[in-house]
Amino acid sequence: MTDEKPSGEAITKYSDLDVLNYHSSNFPGNGKIEIISKTPVTNARDLTLAYSPGVAISCLAIEKDPKSLYHYTNVGNTVAVISNGTRILGLGDIGMAGYPVMEGKAILFKALANVDAMPFILDTKDPDELIRTAEILAQNFGGINLEDIRKPDCFYIERKLDEKLPIPVFHDDQWGTAIVTLSAAINSVKILGKKFEDLKVVVHGAGASGIAIATMLLGRGVKGSNMQVIDRVGSIYDGRHEDMNPYKQELAEKINPTKAFLKLDDAVEGADLLIGVSSKGMFKERHIKKMATNPMIFALANPVPEILPPEAIKAGAKIIGTGRSDFNNQINNVLGFPAIFRGALDVKATKITMNMKIAAAEAIAGVLTEDELSVDNVITEPTDPRLMPAEAAAVAQAAIKDGVAQRKLSYDEVYQFTKERIEYYKQTAGKIVETRSKKQLYNF
Repeated sequence: MTDEKPSGEAITKYSDLDVLNYHSSNFPGNGKIEIISKTPVTNARDLTLAYSPGVAISCLAIEKDPKSLYHYTNVGNTVAVISNGTRILGLGDIGMAGYPVMEGKAILFKALANVDAMPFILDTKDPDELIRTAEILAQNFGGINLEDIRKPDCFYIERKLDEKLPIPVFHDDQWGTAIVTLSAAINSVKILGKKFEDLKVVVHGAGASGIAIATMLLGRGVKGSNMQVIDRVGSIYDGRHEDMNPYKQELAEKINPTKAFLKLDDAVEGADLLIGVSSKGMFKERHIKKMATNPMIFALANPVPEILPPEAIKAGAKIIGTGRSDFNNQINNVLGFPAIFRGALDVKATKITMNMKIAAAEAIAGVLTEDELSVDNVITEPTDPRLMPAEAAAVAQAAIKDGVAQRKLSYDEVYQFTKERIEYYKQTAGKIVETRSKKQLYNF
């Protein structure tokens, strides 16, 4: 496998107008999402059952047995996607202008795992106000996906909500990215015949994603002595004072024991794996040329990565992955969060534990067979029909093993249930999209 040469070619192309058209004039309105009834509302009887007076009977049933809320409503299949717009992709603090991202998240939840998600961008930059708002909303949802919140607030918010709420809370920019990055690393190491315990790793970016990625790589066997995490100042280490926070400090205590203070130019010398979670254009050809034989580059800044695949390959990269769907090896959290919540919701998990995250990473990596693995195919695609059922089932089993599941289902039960849900969505949504496409000439 190591004799292969990566292509680096874009696998899909689009224009600005394509994107804007995709987001608008979607009959009977604009945007990417809508709410559709599961039940008929076509006559007086339907209206009576759906609303007054019949609905009172289901209310009384829930009042008598609060646990039946999940039986008589869709709460158990609904996730809140909550942001305050302070760090939207690589665009920064753009507030409500980031709403298309949240809508996009919601349709991916639905299309890939048939999880219903509701997007929110809260008008606050106060972490405690966001926490309190999420607490108030939480009883309406089976889980909360935190999204695009600036550091270090994101760490504080996730930990506080995880402590306070009886439903799973998951900051996807941290853990979703880290889970999928670990999956890509597992397969890349396998392809190149390397070992985690021997890898020299450089993580460029010490925000939410960078810290979580480093944490999961350490858990998989990378030695702290072989890891450098670089922020705007340089290497982080235990004892550094400039631009540190409690979350960087936690990681600093596990890595870089010699307290080496390096900039990126020096840190990449002899590195096997270079991971970027920083900003566009930060990696240069000279960085890759300094790395070890058969270097692996994961340039994950969005929407423009630290280096584009053609440039990385020209400089000698053996494996190059980005967060983008228009290149091979898309290392994107869309491979993770739909199935992670699918598995957590199905067993009514109260938390998403580290073992559940590791189970997700291993499941994603395990989807591709030995024959399918290549330098241009280190990780599967989100639409691979094997992915979501296998990942959801693995997450559910880890939740049961960790004692955070309120419902016990077998691996096969979750696998089959997820598969059926996805197939049902494809069949029903396909007809709706086909009908809507005939109305695209209207502009609303």
